[in-house]
Amino acid sequence: MPQTEKPGTEVTSGTRLRWWTELPLILLVYGCYLAGRLLARGDTSGAVDHGLAILRVEKTLRLNAEHPLNRLFTREPWLGIPADFWYASLHYIVTPVILVWLFRKRSEIYRQARTWLMTSTFIGLIGFTLLPTCPPRLLEAKYGFVDTMAQYSSYGWWGGEASAPRGMGGMTNQYAAMPSLHCGWALWCGVMLWRYGNSRLTKVLGVAYPLLTAIVVMGTANHYFLDAVAGVAVMGAGFLLAPYVMRVADAIRVRIVPGTSLVTARSESADSPVVSGGCQTSAGERIPSQREPRLASGAEPDASPSDAGDGAPATAR
Repeated sequence: MPQTEKPGTEVTSGTRLRWWTELPLILLVYGCYLAGRLLARGDTSGAVDHGLAILRVEKTLRLNAEHPLNRLFTREPWLGIPADFWYASLHYIVTPVILVWLFRKRSEIYRQARTWLMTSTFIGLIGFTLLPTCPPRLLEAKYGFVDTMAQYSSYGWWGGEASAPRGMGGMTNQYAAMPSLHCGWALWCGVMLWRYGNSRLTKVLGVAYPLLTAIVVMGTANHYFLDAVAGVAVMGAGFLLAPYVMRVADAIRVRIVPGTSLVTARSESADSPVVSGGCQTSAGERIPSQREPRLASGAEPDASPSDAGDGAPATAR
């Protein structure tokens, strides 16, 4: 007979997420992000063809948000300069800050949120590698786009080549426009702020941040409208795949970490403990009523609770 455990003992102290294990994981994913961008370099003609193909599709669909926004940001420095700072820095600041906030204040959903973000990022890397795309700012002048990052480079730390610091433009992949992870990450941040913020301000920011980011990436001529749409689609795909990724990670952890059971591993990804309501179950048993068939088939009418199974009700006398 399986040994009965006290309620909640499946979730042990060893399942707590630690910052010193989370930080290397996040840095690894970010390193893969940078490496993936660099691997996609080189196919300039193909990237230009892909960019022009996106413009043709948008023209067919009568979508033309990039040109008016780019003309506005080019003509009005008080809009263009802040937009360039926004594009060059905020996704490197806001996304980690929200991850830390979730880790400290919303630990019950942190693992799901982090897995969603990382899964979507890896999907984006596949897009960068398979579909290198020239952003609007790098197209020939006849297509009507102005590179605001180059126009206002004297106001910021970036150079005329890219949003990277001066002298480091050659280390980036400027043809990683499709999908726009600027928009994808901003959407993730917005969802986290909307769902888990406790004030009206966080909800307003949750809506404003992804919308303004989409305007910025188009106004600075760094992305097409369909790049932003693809960024949203990538986040949707990552959201759907994240539960399966966590299951695979749990199964791997059970194999490589001594003393870890599948119940313990999966308890990290649950919104609530596996055992609740004061029910007593054995290890690996998720539904207390699973014991009822054993009582019905193997126990005598006058059997004691210990004969019929731990936690079973005594026979009325």
